[in-house]
Amino acid sequence: MDLYSIMPVSDLGRALEWFAVFFGRPADEVIGEEHLWQVGENAWVVVDARDVRAGRVGKAMVTLGVTDLDDILARLAARGVEHDPVETYGYGVRHVDVLDPDGNSLSLAEAP
Repeated sequence: MDLYSIMPVSDLGRALEWFAVFFGRPADEVIGEEHLWQVGENAWVVVDARDVRAGRVGKAMVTLGVTDLDDILARLAARGVEHDPVETYGYGVRHVDVLDPDGNSLSLAEAP
């Protein structure tokens, strides 16, 4: 099974710059008007500014499991990307929400 998580955005240029900072690289693929970052063997985050997505801008939510949360947050901070405070759940998972310029939520979660 493959996963494509769509992040509807209002300004493609601004979004592409932001997502390149978030992922630490430009999009891995461009298919038509969609820009895709591969986040797993069969998992992709897709940035899409087409009018057909306009009603959903800022409403997407995705959580990405990571193993290097502190390093990612330091890299993002160095590039001016802000995030909510890091939470630690009772079972040890550390979690943080990062919002793109449109308010789409890309959460990062690190297992203990």
